[in-house]
Amino acid sequence: MDFLPEKINDYVEKHSHPEPKLLQKLNRETWQKQLQPRMLSGHLQGRILSMLSKLIRPQNILEIGTYTGYSALCLAEGIQENGELHTIDINEELYDFQRKYFNESPFGKQIFQHLGNALEVIPKLEKTFDLVFIDADKNNYPNYLEIILPKLKKGSVILSDNVLWSGKVVEELKEGDDDTKALLHYNKLLNEHSKLETVILPIRDGLTISRYIG
Repeated sequence: MDFLPEKINDYVEKHSHPEPKLLQKLNRETWQKQLQPRMLSGHLQGRILSMLSKLIRPQNILEIGTYTGYSALCLAEGIQENGELHTIDINEELYDFQRKYFNESPFGKQIFQHLGNALEVIPKLEKTFDLVFIDADKNNYPNYLEIILPKLKKGSVILSDNVLWSGKVVEELKEGDDDTKALLHYNKLLNEHSKLETVILPIRDGLTISRYIG
């Protein structure tokens, strides 16, 4: 999932803000106890999420796909004092793992967990979001985009993870590869949407920044 050469990636991490101690601990425990630890955002992408959130200073954040909570904690670093972060995941087995780290952070009371299908949860959230992070099942990315747009205000930002999909987006599409097909469609939607301006960052597995221009 990494497009940067290892030496360059190491250099970038060493010359970027260090990973906070709580996130180091979460990173280690994820690798020790979870079956797919590479799903974790990690140091470099985590600091990018943190920096973007600090620049945006969101009142409300929506995250689709919590995993072990690493990215949520990074995004929460930029949230306003009375703001809220709503994170959605379908895996109830990770709920207590996430909550433990949320409560150890300064943002525990601002982070709200939701269990279930995001397409069913999002319409029930009576919020307007300044920042959205999409990092869940890839075949639903186009559906997530459609359902979140009415909950954005002018200037809101959508971050989308894994948009390069280990380089599969530039390879010949294999029959039955629904995830890559969905991402190709999604990337085209973002690029051509009249209400969005978009740039793809080729870091880790690809991160898109889209700004809602209304």
